[in-house]
Amino acid sequence: MRRHRITALLGALALAAGTLAAAGPAHGLPRADPPPAEFGTDWHDPLTAAPPVARPATRSCRVTLAEVQFRDFTPYRGTYTPPTACGAAEWAAVVLRLEGRVKGRQYDRLGHLSLGGVEILRTSTPQPSPDGITWSVEKDVTRYRDTLSRPQPVEMLIGNVVDDTYTGVIDVAVTLTFYAADPRTPAPDTPDRVLPLTAPTITTPRNTERLLAEVYATGSGGGCEEYWYMTTPAGAPYSCTADGGPHREVRISVDGRLAGIAAPFPTVWTGGWSNPFLWYVTPGPRAFDVQPVRYDLTPFAALLNDGRPHRIEVTVAGLPPGQSGWSTPTNLLLWQDGTRQVVTGALTRHEESDPTGHSRWTPAGPGEQHRVDTEGDHRLTVAGYLDTSRGRVATTVDRSVHLTSAHRWTEGESRDALTATWTDRESVTHGPTTTRTHRTYSMDGETTLGTGDRLRTVLSLGDRADTVTLRGGRTVDVSRLDDRYRGDATYTANVPRDQRHAVATTSARHRLYGSQAPGGCYDRTVDTVQGTVTVDRRRC
Repeated sequence: MRRHRITALLGALALAAGTLAAAGPAHGLPRADPPPAEFGTDWHDPLTAAPPVARPATRSCRVTLAEVQFRDFTPYRGTYTPPTACGAAEWAAVVLRLEGRVKGRQYDRLGHLSLGGVEILRTSTPQPSPDGITWSVEKDVTRYRDTLSRPQPVEMLIGNVVDDTYTGVIDVAVTLTFYAADPRTPAPDTPDRVLPLTAPTITTPRNTERLLAEVYATGSGGGCEEYWYMTTPAGAPYSCTADGGPHREVRISVDGRLAGIAAPFPTVWTGGWSNPFLWYVTPGPRAFDVQPVRYDLTPFAALLNDGRPHRIEVTVAGLPPGQSGWSTPTNLLLWQDGTRQVVTGALTRHEESDPTGHSRWTPAGPGEQHRVDTEGDHRLTVAGYLDTSRGRVATTVDRSVHLTSAHRWTEGESRDALTATWTDRESVTHGPTTTRTHRTYSMDGETTLGTGDRLRTVLSLGDRADTVTLRGGRTVDVSRLDDRYRGDATYTANVPRDQRHAVATTSARHRLYGSQAPGGCYDRTVDTVQGTVTVDRRRC
């Protein structure tokens, strides 16, 4: 994955610099010894502060999906067969686990795993140490029950380059653990069908009564779109430009008509912001488990239920025409009416505001910084109804997205800073139930290349979401996510490893309250100094 200009000036420095490992539990307790004065050649395996995947206390079965070494861009292909000893498709939970190893020198790489064309994991990898590291990622994949219930072809790819310079071979094993349902732990409500959007058109079952889409949208691939949030309008003296600046919006349409909008999550990969020392122990939010953007397309179900093929397309607004750099694999999740063969209805409302997304460049005066200020807004409301076997059910989806950002840099980009906030507000009313979600993503950081080639990055990231569910006007559920990261890392550029004198402090705190949290409350903080875990504190 490409770095912006500061790192381009540094050549392959970041590749030789470090190690990054798991999104899983800590490998042992923090050391009692004080942290070293600077980074050495070894440090603590990475860990996130996120809660573990919930696992029910029922009978379990494990299936291996893939065991493979990635040396190039050749995908792994295999075959999956569901287990027989833990029930036939009605599982209480299914948990995916990826375990990886790599040693030597290598970039961070983006990877994906699909079954029958359905993407079930998108992830990125650590940067290794010369001695080698291990890491792991876990994910609840119970919602893919339909896909998991039948034999499927498996495809996995972590594109990689191995040669005399980049020596890291990425060795991974992926398993699925199935937990049987029982009277005390029943199977959850999951889609009846999961359809990958792998062709220009798709025909859905005619008795669909609920329809969601999930899009694993990532800006990556080695170009400027990996840092889309820092691009500037054409004409501004910056290394990564885009015609309209950094405003991006992930949109989904049905037969050419806008059906959903969303703010993309500004993922920072493990080499991001020119400073891999930030990520050796505590990676940024979502870096190892890329979460899809979700849309409720139920208002369009009546149109799709006519038995004909329809065009469902995903686009990234703000991406210059013809420019690559975004990947948007998409799955459709469908619930079907078990009594009716055909469910009819209508799309009754479609209201869209004029989308805005504009940037203003203010050139630097003497001794000052260039500045690009960006604002973006968009709102969409769609509504429809379906005549199901339980009567008429109406669905209304209202969603609005907003971006505000200020990008500041000096000539030559020796100082490069961004302050940005994305908001994504969504309200879905389905029958008597309304779910309101307010998402906020934030980024505030600066990289400087100063005297003696000392490169310093100070960065804060935020991933927050508040969700309220009402039924009949009464609140029945409330949940809150607050995932924050702070880091400050400095090293000497353009010198051998033993002369870099790198130092870094990081802090990751993950808080989750409500029905999604174990016991209703989860709060964990992980702090590091020079790669040593100094705090691993759990509240609640």
